[in-house]
Amino acid sequence: MNQPTTPLLQPFNRTKPFCLLLVYLLASLTASCAHQPWDINRYILALERPERDQYQQPEKVIETLNLTPGMMVIDIGAGSGYFTRRLAEAVGDKGRVIAIDVEQKMLNYNKRELEKLGLANRVRFILAESEGPTFSGNNSDIVFLCDVYHHLEDQVDYLANTKPALKPNGRVVIIDYYADERSGTLGFSKQHLVSKEQVIKDMEQAGFTFSKEHTFLPRQYFLEFVPKKVMPPLQSKN
Repeated sequence: MNQPTTPLLQPFNRTKPFCLLLVYLLASLTASCAHQPWDINRYILALERPERDQYQQPEKVIETLNLTPGMMVIDIGAGSGYFTRRLAEAVGDKGRVIAIDVEQKMLNYNKRELEKLGLANRVRFILAESEGPTFSGNNSDIVFLCDVYHHLEDQVDYLANTKPALKPNGRVVIIDYYADERSGTLGFSKQHLVSKEQVIKDMEQAGFTFSKEHTFLPRQYFLEFVPKKVMPPLQSKN
């Protein structure tokens, strides 16, 4: 797919610990475009088509996330930036979004669109490569995946490795297509989709608790998870 290039790493004015991010974990992510012949420019057009708003309802999604200024959001499989732009606006000047994708051209497009809006300084762009640091920092409020989960291999291990990025009260948000007729016509086989029930099972195994479901999206499930609380060991009485 993309030729090896230097990742766009926008520096932040924030001291460590900062969220050092994946990169071998994202080797299984294929820029939300696997399972079909690859034309990145056509795919960007498909992601950005105005008709998408009708079923994706991006403004309502952002409102439902209850983002507040200063939050940090990790946008995994950010693609063309359809949600990156909206997330960056929602977190404000003091907030941060980390946009991750395996395609440099996607990140380039994402950055250009953010620059037009004057929001690029709120976003760090990371090109996922075959190896690199894992999540750490415990300072992210949300790990956000839209139409990405079904592209991941080893979903349980992948999501388990996002836990060190999250604050104790942080959330993983997963939006993906229903694995049945509700998802409508797609540009790839539905055999690649993962059912809502399976996602919940996977996340439980990965160390998360299913906390909330939002049902207003007609073609996609919209799920929230929080890290399982680790109970301290019982103290023996002497």
